[in-house]
Amino acid sequence: MMEVLIGYCIFINIVGFIIMKVDKQRAIEHRWRVPELHLWGIALLGGSLGAWMGMQTYRHKTKRPLFRLGLPFVTFLYIGLIGYLLIV
Repeated sequence: MMEVLIGYCIFINIVGFIIMKVDKQRAIEHRWRVPELHLWGIALLGGSLGAWMGMQTYRHKTKRPLFRLGLPFVTFLYIGLIGYLLIV
C-alpha cells in the first residue's frame, strides 16, 4: 500500500511540474492556456510541490498572490498530513 501511495505522489507531482511548463509555453506562444482550475485541481490532488517547483523553475504565475502564497501553503499542508500519517 505504501508503495502505491509513494508512486502516486511522485506521479502527480511530475504532472504538476509539467503542467506549469505547458501553461508557460502556451502563454509565450499566445495559445490556449491551461485553466487555473485545472492547475489548482492537480495541486489539490497532491501535486502542489511539483506545481510549486514548476512555478519557480519556469517563472510562471509568480506575480499572482493566489499562486505565490497558495501553492506553498497547500504543499506544507500535504507535508504535514503525510508526516502525521507516518507517525500514526
